[in-house]
Amino acid sequence: MRKALLGAGISMGVLSGLMAMLVLGTYAAAMAMRGGAAAEPRTTGLAEGSVPAEYRELVREAGQTCPAISPALLAAQLYQESGWRPDAESPAEAQGIAQFIPGTWATHGVDGDGDGDKDVWDPRDAIPSAAAYDCKLAQYVEDVPGDPTKNMLAAYNAGAYRVIQYQGVPPYTETQNYVDVITKLEKSFAKHQGRLDPSKKAAEAIAYAQDKLGTPYLWGGDGTAEDEGRFDCSGLSKAAYDSVGIELPRVANRQWNTGPHPKRDELLPGDLVFFAHDLEDPNSIHHVGIYVGGGYMIDAPYTGSKIRFDPIDSPDYFGATRPTAG
Repeated sequence: MRKALLGAGISMGVLSGLMAMLVLGTYAAAMAMRGGAAAEPRTTGLAEGSVPAEYRELVREAGQTCPAISPALLAAQLYQESGWRPDAESPAEAQGIAQFIPGTWATHGVDGDGDGDKDVWDPRDAIPSAAAYDCKLAQYVEDVPGDPTKNMLAAYNAGAYRVIQYQGVPPYTETQNYVDVITKLEKSFAKHQGRLDPSKKAAEAIAYAQDKLGTPYLWGGDGTAEDEGRFDCSGLSKAAYDSVGIELPRVANRQWNTGPHPKRDELLPGDLVFFAHDLEDPNSIHHVGIYVGGGYMIDAPYTGSKIRFDPIDSPDYFGATRPTAG
């Protein structure tokens, strides 16, 4: 639960000043703060907090298996495949954290932890196997025209034969979505160096949220007529960014992976800020707000409250995402 702004001793004068900043100068202030610097190219490292702690080293090591992949790309792929659930199983019998079907696992599964057993349900085997399989697929489709990374991912989803047959990503909606989502998600898992630019869209998203100040909280609320214009935390952040043409997932822990992750001292207005039960596990994120500057956010806290300004610094602060750069 977030503490109320006024309950934390913030004067109405400060509140009015914050609102004036949002209406008149959010974007300009952010640009002045950053000097309009261009974003640095991403690295192949992993963004802090982007991968659950128990899998971080596995992904980092396996993601360097061959030049065709990176830790961030592998992380995005595993997240898309299973949401980090080692017990995941699809109707098509795809199994484990990397979603191998039995026949593919029999051929391409590896004993990643060296215990003498290839176990599709064990991430210590499945994650290195996914990386090794990616590398093998990259070799299979290396002569296919187009983007090598996209061709490799398409081969993981639809099979190398189909990529070769269609000389690129096959015209299957599932495969095209799979490739598109993972290549976008990669930015969220990659460790960025240097500064990330603010965006005018961030100011517009804040303005949307500001207009909702005082609106009662509704668990599961999306702000629709059926919801009587009420929101929960992720419903508010989704609606704010939908209003500027940036589509976010519906729930908070999925919104975490919609862009790069600025550090606490790199926050800009419009960044999404997250709070979690376990600071080592993004799956435990339970709350999201829209950062407005000065250590405060606009959020929909909990049942019985209203959309309001709250401080972001608390023991459960997990990190931030910049959806305008994602």
